[in-house]
Amino acid sequence: MNSLRKGEYFGETNQMINLEGLTITDTEYTHPYVDWHYHENAYFTFLLQGNMTEGNRKETYGCSAGTLLYHHWEDPHYNIKPDIFTRGFHIEITQDWLDRFDIQKNKAEGSFSIKNPALKLLVYQLFKETKMNNNSLEANVNQLLLHLFGELTCEKENKERKPVWVGQINEILHESITEKLTLSGISKTLNIHPVHLSRDFHKYFHCNLGEYLRKIKVSQSMKLLTTPSSLTDIALECGFADQSHFTRCFKENIGITPLKYRNLLRNH
Repeated sequence: MNSLRKGEYFGETNQMINLEGLTITDTEYTHPYVDWHYHENAYFTFLLQGNMTEGNRKETYGCSAGTLLYHHWEDPHYNIKPDIFTRGFHIEITQDWLDRFDIQKNKAEGSFSIKNPALKLLVYQLFKETKMNNNSLEANVNQLLLHLFGELTCEKENKERKPVWVGQINEILHESITEKLTLSGISKTLNIHPVHLSRDFHKYFHCNLGEYLRKIKVSQSMKLLTTPSSLTDIALECGFADQSHFTRCFKENIGITPLKYRNLLRNH
């Protein structure tokens, strides 16, 4: 089985950034099939464009733009890519970095897909930082990555204690971004009192219902910004009232406008 060293991926790497304990790469995948292999360090893969299938010993993921995967160190997996342009963003993390910030590897074991839109938006922010030529790049990357690990740890600790409705409401919100959702309507669907839902939503999602829904919409819009669709069409497809509302929510979550993000994506 192939073992890949720091910064090695099957494809054409367009950008590599080496920070203390971190290697960040922007790679175009060029291999239609990559046999079982593993990486010497833990890392995140974020699919910026295209599609691929990834399998490990437990699961197989159909990955499209916006998919976020975590891979534990030396965790075997394989990849299949269709004949389309596919691009991935990787954040590789050494044991030294984990030790420096007192993060235990067992807080994020195995390989798994991360669905939480708030965590995906953190990675979009990381990607943005690597394209901005900012003097504070390392500090910003470390801050965002620590936030990401902190949220993953909370999710893992709360996973066994989550009531059934948490998964149900998450599905409803992801599948209904263009619909007008209300707290009372969702409460009725789930057969939960609105006061109970409102009180406990923040406990499990770390924000209120409206904020979480906006994060889902912005995360969905990031995928569409890789297409030729106009900003107005993207705004409407993702459930925003208009382009102005879309731009405002996008900037609140990512720090730049959708147009500026699209240009960063195209120019690198």
